[in-house]
Amino acid sequence: MKASAFLAPYYFGLLWSLAAGASIPRYFEKHPITRRDLSSAQVQQELGGQVSNTTSIFGPDDSRFNEVTSRWTDFSKPHVQVVIEPGRESDVPTIVQYCNANSIDFLALNGGHGISASLGIFNGIQISMWQLNNITIQPNDKSAWLGGGTLVGPVVQYLWDKGFVTTTGGCECVGMLGAGLGGGHGRQEGLYGLISDNILQLNVVLANGSAIRVNATSHSDLLWGMKGAGHNFGIVTSYEMNVFPRGADTWHYHNYVWRGEHLEAVFNALNILHGNDSTPVDMAYNVGSFLMNTTITSTEPVIFWTFAYRGTAEKAEKILAPFNAIEAAYEQIGDVPYPQIANAQGYSMSDPICQHGNVYSTTTAFLLVYNLTAERLIFEGFKRRAAQDANLAAGTSIMHEGYATEGVAAVDSADSAYPFRADRHLMLFSAAVAQGVSEQAAWAWAAEVRDQWNAGQPGRPIDAYINYANGFETLEQHYGHESWRIERLRGLKARYDPDNRFRYYIPIIDEQNGEKNATIFD
Repeated sequence: MKASAFLAPYYFGLLWSLAAGASIPRYFEKHPITRRDLSSAQVQQELGGQVSNTTSIFGPDDSRFNEVTSRWTDFSKPHVQVVIEPGRESDVPTIVQYCNANSIDFLALNGGHGISASLGIFNGIQISMWQLNNITIQPNDKSAWLGGGTLVGPVVQYLWDKGFVTTTGGCECVGMLGAGLGGGHGRQEGLYGLISDNILQLNVVLANGSAIRVNATSHSDLLWGMKGAGHNFGIVTSYEMNVFPRGADTWHYHNYVWRGEHLEAVFNALNILHGNDSTPVDMAYNVGSFLMNTTITSTEPVIFWTFAYRGTAEKAEKILAPFNAIEAAYEQIGDVPYPQIANAQGYSMSDPICQHGNVYSTTTAFLLVYNLTAERLIFEGFKRRAAQDANLAAGTSIMHEGYATEGVAAVDSADSAYPFRADRHLMLFSAAVAQGVSEQAAWAWAAEVRDQWNAGQPGRPIDAYINYANGFETLEQHYGHESWRIERLRGLKARYDPDNRFRYYIPIIDEQNGEKNATIFD
């Protein structure tokens, strides 16, 4: 395997330390417990007395194991030998220290939606954060403390019932921190920015097992890195973020299904809606996909699109007039309280997008505007697959996300590690590699669509949202093309995780993943 060039100084530094007689971190020393013979009984015996009695430790022979280790995609699935579910925040440092002392790798899990190829090299203990799900609104009604295991859906419902909203991801089953540490796009960003823009402080367990408070006055350098690249630096056990008055009592949704003949009209209307960052702030979120719907046609994909508006149907439908003028094969409209909008748009806990256990081939891109020629090429490519490989076409979705972006653009790009505030549309290709589907064909199609999206914006840098990235992109495509950004992230890594313990999700220091990229995409 190839090691990145920038690792050379680190390796030479390590060799010099060894030559000088410096001690080796205990988690690199040989120890009786190894990845080959790790068992839950042994971990329970050695660790159980050190953690709270609400902490669970179990392995593959436990009935809970398959559910808690399941993921949205089994592509590059981590190898979990033992699961530990901490009952208290204070258990997490103890667990990390135990892993370090016994040469065991560890991986914290929130929602299980990460798709980075680097996850596949993990072999060790999964720290499942789901018990840490408390939410406490602060007395000033301006912020709330949330546990490190909170999911989007419960957070939205709890805050709404108390009269508040905050920035979250768009899908109910996604972890707040899984999304937020990489930025976190969602329906509230037009008003309030990303999830990460609203994080005030975090309790973080570092790679050495120490627990620190990260905010504007304590480890402020790390606060910058946690907002956009946080997966690389520590385990967040709790965090404080802004909350806001909940606003309109109902949200309006309008779902459309169009035939392919209307593609140019649809995307032209979308470009006008979003043109020059003029998206009305209450037209909060729209997402559309090319996908098969055989109740309408079995010969080509359809164009499904859903819009969410903060407010009344009357105001929303005035904005949607250009879309209403395009003949639809199917429409659905309604008005619901905000916690129900995810269900109305197909992003609730019970919807297919939240189901685990499939294998997906994925690629992503960021766009400024939709290129109609590129979208037509992508659609026609889907149409060819529908004729040639019905099984592959049936499990494929080509997703386009659009947001009101005023709140995101209002934050200075230099204020956090999140680098891509000028991008407007978030793309995701996903093909289910089900029985009878060629994985090679799925990956080839994924690469083709990604390249068509990027070819449609010549002269712009290629960017990849790390929460949708498959890990085969470049470091700059993940974390920004400015050299100062990469240097700053490397400096934080050297200070807070010099031994690269946090290397399994879109790593800043990628030691092992280069060759798989060539295997899949060459």
